[in-house]
Amino acid sequence: MNTGDTAFVLISAAMVMFMTPGLAFFYGGLVRRKNVINTMMSSFFIMGIAMVMWICIGYSLSFGKDHAGIIGGLDYIMFKGVGMDAGPYSSSIPHMAFAVFQMMFAVITPALFTGAVTGRMRFKALALFVIFWTMIVYYPVAHMVWGHGGLLAAIGAVDFAGGNVVHISSGISALILCILIGKRKGYDEVSYRVHNIPFVALGAALLWFGWFGFNSGSALGANGLAAHAFTTTAVSAASAMVSWMLLDVFLNKKPTLVGACTGLVVGLVAITPGAGYMPVWAAMITGFLVSPICYFMISTVQKKFGYDDALDAFGCHCVGGIWGGISTGLFARTDINPSAKWNGLVFGDARLFGAQLISIALTIVIAVVGTMICAGLVKIFTPLRVDSRDEQMGLDISQHGERAYPSF
Repeated sequence: MNTGDTAFVLISAAMVMFMTPGLAFFYGGLVRRKNVINTMMSSFFIMGIAMVMWICIGYSLSFGKDHAGIIGGLDYIMFKGVGMDAGPYSSSIPHMAFAVFQMMFAVITPALFTGAVTGRMRFKALALFVIFWTMIVYYPVAHMVWGHGGLLAAIGAVDFAGGNVVHISSGISALILCILIGKRKGYDEVSYRVHNIPFVALGAALLWFGWFGFNSGSALGANGLAAHAFTTTAVSAASAMVSWMLLDVFLNKKPTLVGACTGLVVGLVAITPGAGYMPVWAAMITGFLVSPICYFMISTVQKKFGYDDALDAFGCHCVGGIWGGISTGLFARTDINPSAKWNGLVFGDARLFGAQLISIALTIVIAVVGTMICAGLVKIFTPLRVDSRDEQMGLDISQHGERAYPSF
């Protein structure tokens, strides 16, 4: 084992953990004052419940012995056999270091879809939904993409740090869940203004910082691949920020801080699956193009179909993740990372591109079906949506008995 690799992966795990509070600030700043506590709590509580679930069964189901390419076994239940020696996924770091690094991905992923239903989902229902969704959607997709014997890995699809596992799965679930719950009260008449732009900027900055651990740490070592992933992550986010600012200037005459923050986040989303596979110049193209793609989804498609994705979880994470997966199929190179079986379409081989499309489609199907199953299970115990009076009062008071900005 290598002490440098171990230190790097553990620091990366801490950085990924830091992304969830960052997401809480990012989402919390975007909502109305009466829903700030509930929105931030919707991210924070997952840090507790997802870690407990990961230790108990999550890691085992995601990375345990393969069953039909779909799910792991119970080899590592309660972290049995996950110790200080090297494990099956890396020979240079302790098995436990790999497991806790992956744990942080299981934390932030369900937090992403909470932005779609802010202001109207009962907190008890959200907690139950997160528990069911993590078991029914996240663990199987993580195994299929990253686990030994996983179905999507077997067909040759690649996902360096979670385009399918994290962003497409959570983004599709965000869309289905917000449709099932329905629009916010007065959605078509009321202007929902961003209440705290500095919170949004703080959250975006924390996300960008943590994302370097998210992508670079996925190299599982302090090596050249980690440096490459760090560089592609930086340039994609930067390119997407510039691209979104240009869109703001051309379409709205002024650049906005919220727009710049949104741009950098979608740039990070888009580079996630290909950070360790594509050249730096391709990462710049990937970031530059993701902003107009997501901007179009948010400004045009969402308005046309009328679904209330409150904080654009679908428009940013799913759509950005899909573009990232496609971009990986276009630009990946085996000489950057030999774990890719083939070069991308731009370099003359269509096999990886086809595998990427199949993996994206299958992830979408799993997330759609899984979300509907989870919503049905939750309804057995509690309604998904708060009543009209609680929604009008605000979820901070009705669900938590707290105010973000009390009057003294």
